[in-house]
Amino acid sequence: MKQLEYNIGNLKEKKLLKLYRNLLKPRMVEEKMLKLLRQGKISKWFSGIGQEAIAVGVTMALKDTEYILPMHRNLGVFTTRGIPLYRLFAQWQGKASGFTQGRDRSFHFGTQQYKIVGMISHLGPQLGVADGIALAGKLKKENSVTVVFTGEGGTSEGDFHEALNIASVWQLPVIFCVENNGYGLSTPTNEQYNCQNIADRGIGYGMESHIIDGNNIIEVYKTVKKITKQIRKQPHPVLLEFKTFRMRGHEEASGVKYVPEELLEAWSKKDPVINFESFLKSEGVITEDGILSIKANITNEINEHLEVALEENDLESIETNELSSVYQNFEYEYFEYLNNKKEIRFIDAIASGLKQSMERHEDLIIMGQDIAEYGGVFKITEDFVDQFGKERVRNTPICESGIIETAMGLSIAGMKAVVELQFGDFISSGFNPVVNYLAKSFYRWQQNADVVLRMPCGGDVGAGPFHSQTNEAWFTKTPGLKVVYPAFPYDAKGLLATAINDPNPVLFFEHKALYRSIKQDVPTGYYTLPFGKASLIHEGADITIISFGAALHWALNTLENNPNIDADVIDLRTLQPLDTDTIYASVKKTGKVIILQEDSMFGGIASDISALIQEHCFEYLDAPVKRVASLDTPIPFAKALEQQYLPKERFEIELKALLHY
Repeated sequence: MKQLEYNIGNLKEKKLLKLYRNLLKPRMVEEKMLKLLRQGKISKWFSGIGQEAIAVGVTMALKDTEYILPMHRNLGVFTTRGIPLYRLFAQWQGKASGFTQGRDRSFHFGTQQYKIVGMISHLGPQLGVADGIALAGKLKKENSVTVVFTGEGGTSEGDFHEALNIASVWQLPVIFCVENNGYGLSTPTNEQYNCQNIADRGIGYGMESHIIDGNNIIEVYKTVKKITKQIRKQPHPVLLEFKTFRMRGHEEASGVKYVPEELLEAWSKKDPVINFESFLKSEGVITEDGILSIKANITNEINEHLEVALEENDLESIETNELSSVYQNFEYEYFEYLNNKKEIRFIDAIASGLKQSMERHEDLIIMGQDIAEYGGVFKITEDFVDQFGKERVRNTPICESGIIETAMGLSIAGMKAVVELQFGDFISSGFNPVVNYLAKSFYRWQQNADVVLRMPCGGDVGAGPFHSQTNEAWFTKTPGLKVVYPAFPYDAKGLLATAINDPNPVLFFEHKALYRSIKQDVPTGYYTLPFGKASLIHEGADITIISFGAALHWALNTLENNPNIDADVIDLRTLQPLDTDTIYASVKKTGKVIILQEDSMFGGIASDISALIQEHCFEYLDAPVKRVASLDTPIPFAKALEQQYLPKERFEIELKALLHY
């Protein structure tokens, strides 16, 4: 194994000493944390001992205004950016002064103040998020660099491929830093991938790549510094593989019994702190007294800040605070439309709402497969490129996860994003970033996700199991997401404008069967409609019908064929937030209620609405709450099978039975 050799070039003594102090500090902080871990004063620790030179060298090569996305072993990023230690200590102890106020642990947090975006446990998403931040910087012509970290194990994630591919295709100014420390927890690299070097993958992505000695602070700093200067002048992505070694367990409980003793011994001789310290002494840059003085100052800082953190009271949980911290506050702004109206189709209303929002929000970016010149598979964005250009209307590779993550990165950088899922079914390929990143970021560290995911969905179109699902129930149960599902052109246009204005993540369901079959007089100008307000579109006294989307039209058709049925018909319009006031008022009036959804029965939103009615309106009910839904099977293709699957005919039977109960 090659020993460390330092080529300082023209680096001044002041810079060398700063590198040393920044390298030493995370080591000393970690040594203190390991003691606290054994004392039970922190719950978990992910060691970075042996890898400090990477985090410190990379961070020092960046400007303080440039975003960096570290992992749980990159304590040196946080200390080098100058975060007060007491806030880190409070974070690790789950106290109010921590960045997540006890809502997440360890390094799972971010801070706009220090331009740090922390990881989530699912390793891969932050790579795509870095793409989004870099894209924002490129569009704003900031001449900036974004840096994101992962480990060699993380490169096995599909998100790694998607993020690098996006960055290369779009030539984004992002540096992908892979810390190759030999093991993904206990799995060695030869069981993780089958190429000699991770950097070799750069060739496949058409991307510049380098291998760097991750234990050599000088090599890390100088190489990354040089690369950042090049990227700022000419935006492009770079893949860096840092060869290093983790001297302790993945986390302390796992230990290192799986590592051969001779390997640990060999790498211990390349300790980045000890070797650099010895080099500085041999070069006369620092004396033993100077080293002791630096260590004493860091020790005092650690102890002083630790005392502050330890003296802070433990958190008291206040339910209202928790519930009010799931979404960023959104003050709905009503835009009154002029009297000019035009009869248009559902699909035209979506296109009009989207176009007018693009005109209103210059920082709004639309992304999706085939949405640029082609106009999308449903032609909603046809001619958008002519008006807004390809920088704002962006064709994407086929990579739902990476593009949703990119949208999140745009939001972190202060921009808005709309992602068109070609079909709502395909959201399953991007499920992780939706439910674990977009949905949870504001609750965790007050970072909103200003993202709208457009979801063409629904059956009754003969498209089979993978182009016909209406999967709103996957998301209505996830705190942090808003779910909108209009049934009429007027609602579609106004609610889409509100969705784009809302700083929270919104899934906007658009039923394909309604696109060209439903027409309505719709204002030609820009207007908004509020979330959480259902529409009572038919009034009656005998029964309450609750539905949304295409299923609402099935209910209306049933009433047309049965004019003697006197029913309240509620179009929910938004499923999260849900307008329970309108539901309860109607149920209390009629005493009977039937809920129609297109989705399969079990686990659908009809079940939750039914439970809410039972809990809040039981004494007003004259009959059991009835749910009507599609069969609990995948959606079939053949017309006869699909008609049997859908609840259109069953609804009339169940409605009449409930009326006669």
